[in-house]
Amino acid sequence: MKVLVLNGPNLGRLDIRDSSMYGDLTYPQLVDFLRSAAEKHGFEADVRQSNDEAEIIGWLHEAADSKLPVIINPAAFTHYSYAIRDAAELVKSPLIEVHLSNPLAREEFRHTSVISGIANGTIAGFGPHSYELALIALKTLIG
Repeated sequence: MKVLVLNGPNLGRLDIRDSSMYGDLTYPQLVDFLRSAAEKHGFEADVRQSNDEAEIIGWLHEAADSKLPVIINPAAFTHYSYAIRDAAELVKSPLIEVHLSNPLAREEFRHTSVISGIANGTIAGFGPHSYELALIALKTLIG
């Protein structure tokens, strides 16, 4: 089964972000990890990253139309993009929010997610393993 894995702004620059927060993987290494983990759990991962809110919305529309399950790391859009939230709500297949770091252990403005309320669940703080845990949860949700 195919799963759409969406990554928001600045995740494509993991190589220069704070490694104490985001780990030591580059974005291409994260993509390789995701694809390998997906295959291990019986999925084919279509992994995408954008700094553009409109592009992410379009991808969520695509998932809704195709009835694809979604794993999404909205990154900074997590905290304020009602447009992404509304597009994510259109996805009727399982949708899981993930974060490499734990937003609740960070600055106060990161404590609010506009996505969590419409996601099947949120997994955060486990680095790239947040995505693998989401794949395991997705497998359970799909049955």
